[in-house]
Amino acid sequence: MFQVKDQTYFLSHLSQAQLKRLLFPLGCISKNEVRKLAAKLELPNRDRKDSQGICFLGKIKFSEFIAKHIGEMEGILLEAETGDFLGKHHGFWFYTIGQRQGLRLPGGPWYVVEKDVKNNVVFVSRNYYSFDKRRRRFRVGSLKWLAGLPPDQFNKLQCKVRHGPGFYDCSLIMETGEDGDRTSAVVHLSEDDQGLAAGQFAAFYQGKTCIGSGVILECWDSQGFPVCAKALQIARMEDKSKLGKPVKIKVNPENSLKSSEITDKVELNGKSLNSEDITLDKSKQSSQGIFNVNWFQKLREKWLQVF
Repeated sequence: MFQVKDQTYFLSHLSQAQLKRLLFPLGCISKNEVRKLAAKLELPNRDRKDSQGICFLGKIKFSEFIAKHIGEMEGILLEAETGDFLGKHHGFWFYTIGQRQGLRLPGGPWYVVEKDVKNNVVFVSRNYYSFDKRRRRFRVGSLKWLAGLPPDQFNKLQCKVRHGPGFYDCSLIMETGEDGDRTSAVVHLSEDDQGLAAGQFAAFYQGKTCIGSGVILECWDSQGFPVCAKALQIARMEDKSKLGKPVKIKVNPENSLKSSEITDKVELNGKSLNSEDITLDKSKQSSQGIFNVNWFQKLREKWLQVF
């Protein structure tokens, strides 16, 4: 199993009826071997770059795909800890818990920490990865075992809580529902995880074999990220136009430095900043070729909004 490109996390909730119709002709070959074969056979796509997006969308952006099929509806962004009105968004369905990109808020990095689906409100925070948000226990529901039956033992499994090569050792304590079904469980990880997101899948493994998955319901400790009472009250407001303009976010120099360290590399040579059309105006350079301070400050603020 090629850990980085392994797709079992995405396939872990399929039924036997779906799995028996799947074919994976390249499943036992690494990406490097596939590229060598493509070059040997002179295939037209032999030099195509790896795709990091959703393969069937092609050049279509994920946000455009969602907007076309689900639509848009204006909502608000609130800071989870203070209830401050920070800005607007086009629909909670464009965001996932733990998401950083696309918020366009200065002074970050900002993360999506909770969503109020009923009122179309997205709560954000700069403290998503703080020490006190680490968790190693959570509940899963809608458990589905690929073999049709649960494993013989639940205390020596491995678990993935997101796509990628990382695994945790884990154990499960099964729960019995009112109707006698056993489709939920409490998961105990061997280490803390800071990004457990309700609604995402937790896939379970025995060795290198994926045996099933469940949907993360909530963190056992906290029932989710703590959102202050003020933020919850504002989220329930029927007329949110009374909020006025978004607050001016104070940019913490320390946070700005961290933001610049974790964002993608940005080219300051006349090219765009992360696909945004931000072009350098050479007329605003000084006679010595040094950027005008005011112009550079505006660029910096725009940069922070992009990320």
